[in-house]
Amino acid sequence: MSEYPSYPASSDPSASSAAAPARPSTIEVSFWAFIASTVVSLIGGILVFGNRDALTTATRDASRQNGTGLTEAQIDQAVTIGLVVAVVIAVVIALLYLLFAFKLRAGRNWARIVLTVITVLQVLSVLVGQSTWVTYVSVLAAVVGVVFSFLAPSSAYINARKAVR
Repeated sequence: MSEYPSYPASSDPSASSAAAPARPSTIEVSFWAFIASTVVSLIGGILVFGNRDALTTATRDASRQNGTGLTEAQIDQAVTIGLVVAVVIAVVIALLYLLFAFKLRAGRNWARIVLTVITVLQVLSVLVGQSTWVTYVSVLAAVVGVVFSFLAPSSAYINARKAVR
């Protein structure tokens, strides 16, 4: 026999001391804005395949300028490898972005912080680099997601979710 008394476990889910708070619409807007940003970014990545000829021409010109003397087969192979690597990186980043969006939706503050940092980096890249309309739309959606994730109902939800855990 144990020296400690045993307590019966309750199977009633309403018996928990704190109930999970309802998800506010601001979190939903933020979540869907990040989803939209991800989808638009992936569409932009797919559009890069339409620029294969321009990439091949740029690679050929760079080869001539640098005096590397690449053959047409090597140039074609370099462009193909570059596109495949770019797509793989874009898919991995998109999957991580989606993970963070789902974690934000679940009330994780760390996900909100990570998404904010990524969005700030996106805004900076738009300001200093060449961008397309796809990039602007993607960044705008991400900014909307960040703003909505920091509105009062979102912060209250995240704080309440912290208290439940």
